Amino acid sequence: MGDLTGKVALVTGASRGIGAATAKRLARDGARVAVHYCGNEQGAQQTVAAIKEAGGTAFTLRADFAQPGATESLWNAYDRKADGVDIIVNNAGIALPKPITETSEEEVRLLFQVNAEAPYFLIRHGLSRLRDHGRIINLSSVAASVALPFELAYSMTKATMDIFTKTLAWDRAIAGRHITVNAVRPSLVDTDMAAYLVHVPQRLEWATSQAAVQAAAQPEEMAAVVAFLASDDARFITGHILDATGGTGLGPTGL
Repeated sequence: MGDLTGKVALVTGASRGIGAATAKRLARDGARVAVHYCGNEQGAQQTVAAIKEAGGTAFTLRADFAQPGATESLWNAYDRKADGVDIIVNNAGIALPKPITETSEEEVRLLFQVNAEAPYFLIRHGLSRLRDHGRIINLSSVAASVALPFELAYSMTKATMDIFTKTLAWDRAIAGRHITVNAVRPSLVDTDMAAYLVHVPQRLEWATSQAAVQAAAQPEEMAAVVAFLASDDARFITGHILDATGGTGLGPTGL
């Protein structure tokens, strides 16, 4: 994989799951990593400690994306610890495994605020800090491409991230600076967010049966895909939603 020595990366939601694995992987590849968290300070500190123990460098940043102005405040705090950024990974997100009949207006608004609005404004306020030849990598979901009625609102936020990725890649103010914009589309990953599937045998059996690779992915496997998109090897890939679902929804069973 490409060498990220001298690069600085910001990974949102890096206190656990895919975010923590991504922060560790980018640090392993040589980047200095800003580890963002909201409420899980202990997890964020553990991510930083693991990075430092492995010989890397990292620091934490706290921001609650449910609050107005959170992304701008995050960048102001970032400026006190680093000068410029090369890689932005929009990973932070929340789930809402409920059908439409059981969701409230407040829940849906919060979901869009954290999963869609925060990434938008993180980039909006971060572009002046993002260096030429930089990388923007968003976390999508298989929920954006197949019908999952029990995750409808969540699916809508991830579909928003897909069009955000494709359209942002075509912005001349970004593409003209050779900044690439891509997304990674996971399916079932063994994280706390997916515990309601992974840790219930019947649900896990159903979920894994929908993929060609009939298993839950590990966070490190998704982090490897992010690391590829962050590397020089991916310098001519942009506006792409990279499928890392293990073939979910592509076979005869469907979803």
